[in-house]
Amino acid sequence: METTRHFTATVYIVNDGATALHEHKRLGLRLPPGGHVDRDELPHEAALREAREETGLAPTLLIDQRDVASETARTIPRPRHLLLEDIDVHDGEVGHQHIDHIYYATVESRAIDPDDGEEGADAWDWYGPDDLHTSDLDLDVVELGLDAIECATNRR
Repeated sequence: METTRHFTATVYIVNDGATALHEHKRLGLRLPPGGHVDRDELPHEAALREAREETGLAPTLLIDQRDVASETARTIPRPRHLLLEDIDVHDGEVGHQHIDHIYYATVESRAIDPDDGEEGADAWDWYGPDDLHTSDLDLDVVELGLDAIECATNRR
């Protein structure tokens, strides 16, 4: 079986020591904002767009690299992590995967106001470290959420 792979981008948004996660109805998981990278987008642009659409908030990426530029090249924000995620598995074979660019960002507010057509504000909750540690969330969501909160707190 051939495996289809799509590029996606996810952003853990942090405000006052907590990160926002929503109930993804189709997947039945609690996840940060994110989605597919469009053909005309760079991964960090997709992460920011998805966060704005899904939460109505304006994230500021936490960048941990210096800029390098010339007349023909420029730095783009690198993700904090790259994950290969199995999406569709049938009879032990992986049919579809996401190559997920994981970013961290801060937001000025917790007032979630999604765009029309997105899941409502009631689908979102803010998780602090204690909430993440005691949750039944997927381990990668817990680990990345904790790391994002630490990075935002220490601005690294």
